[in-house]
Amino acid sequence: MIDLRPYISTTNGKAFAVLGLGRSGLTAACALAQSGADVWAWDDNADGRAKAAEAGLKVVDLGNCDWTAVQSLVMSPGIPLTHPVPHPVALAAQATGVEVICEVELLYRACPDATFVGITGTNGKSTTTSLIAHILAQAGRPVAVGGNLGTPALELPMLESDGVYVLEMSSYQLDLLSQLRFDIALLLNFSPDHLDRHGDMAGYIKAKLHIFDRQEKDDAAIIGMDDPDSRQVFDQINSLGNCKAIPISGNTRLAEGVFAAQGQLIDDRFASEEQILDLQSVERLPGDHNHQNAAAAFACCRRLNLTNDAIVAGMKSFPGLAHRQQLVAQQGNIRYINDSKATNADAAARAISSYENIYWIAGGRAKDGGISSLKPLFSRIRKAYLIGECAEDFARQIGKDLPYTQCQTLDRAIAQAAKDAQHDNCDNAVVLLSPACASWDQYRSFEVRGDHFRECVQKLTQSNNLEQPSTASGREAS
Repeated sequence: MIDLRPYISTTNGKAFAVLGLGRSGLTAACALAQSGADVWAWDDNADGRAKAAEAGLKVVDLGNCDWTAVQSLVMSPGIPLTHPVPHPVALAAQATGVEVICEVELLYRACPDATFVGITGTNGKSTTTSLIAHILAQAGRPVAVGGNLGTPALELPMLESDGVYVLEMSSYQLDLLSQLRFDIALLLNFSPDHLDRHGDMAGYIKAKLHIFDRQEKDDAAIIGMDDPDSRQVFDQINSLGNCKAIPISGNTRLAEGVFAAQGQLIDDRFASEEQILDLQSVERLPGDHNHQNAAAAFACCRRLNLTNDAIVAGMKSFPGLAHRQQLVAQQGNIRYINDSKATNADAAARAISSYENIYWIAGGRAKDGGISSLKPLFSRIRKAYLIGECAEDFARQIGKDLPYTQCQTLDRAIAQAAKDAQHDNCDNAVVLLSPACASWDQYRSFEVRGDHFRECVQKLTQSNNLEQPSTASGREAS
């Protein structure tokens, strides 16, 4: 746990209020308390308050407290700061002039000499974050990875001036920073997401742009160029000239940037194209979207003074991430890919674009827009297997454009898809779970859904049991 005593010693002795006592909030409260701060812990849920009391924390109703005695409000990013309705505690803190921050801000204040790399965007954050951290670790650099990915910021190890914090940053977290300056800030892409928390697309983009706040001349802004909103952001940051802006792309040649073209990773930062790596040989980074992730990681690691050879070695040894186009099994010419993290159509499009002869498992709790945007990719799909509460709606959206079966449950969908793929005997067939939906109708998280996919596939391939499964009633398109 991060030692906050050096930072606490610089404050005026006032209390730190902590609102939201999930894992990151409880960690923040405990780290502050262990470092000698007066901590007022609160959660709107009684279970959260009980956990705080069990941890020996002082439980204080932040809806009825003296804000003049508070130094900072450390708020869980999951609690609304602005939209749809600001939490009353946040409003009370701000009305008294108390800063509202998240635990990542405390990490920065405790370890100001370390290098901070921040990664944000709608899709690809976790892969890019993990890839950068893996490359650095393989090269022998002291590195810690966390933030919105896995480990809460204050559970990371203390790093000195030679260390690098690689932090995935959500739009919610970026709204809760006040001093943190990223030495390298990466913005990958935009597509509509979390609009209920930001009001509209403009509010969402505004929140993401906080990743570039306070950057200086020697810092770098690495920005994707594969969607219109990101290109506008690049032009904006580049024209300001506060830092070095580096464009990256997964499919388009760029002047003075890093990009992939025909699957080749190319460095043109100094207006002289240098071929770095054949990305088609890197099995864990398939598709244009992963090629953009690779371009972002390369640009970042070069800014951190790693050699080309070290970066290439790290990319080739990257194990990939669970639930993100994860190869979980192969039986003959059939690969089984777990892309449960694809909880919207844009994310599913990235996976579908990476393969041919797809037996596509989709469905769950649908996001706005459904899957109509995926129709241009239907030629890659041999058949769809629809699950979850949106199965009938997805069937209507597909219409006669694609053969489909309503399977309702994941195990039935896997068994049917495997049987069909074996029967068709196509080259490079892929049974792909890329749901384009949230998991909450049948699973508590996309991770649980992905784990169930892996378990079902393992049982199926080990037993080689590809008999016809029973499926729920539903019309089929031919």
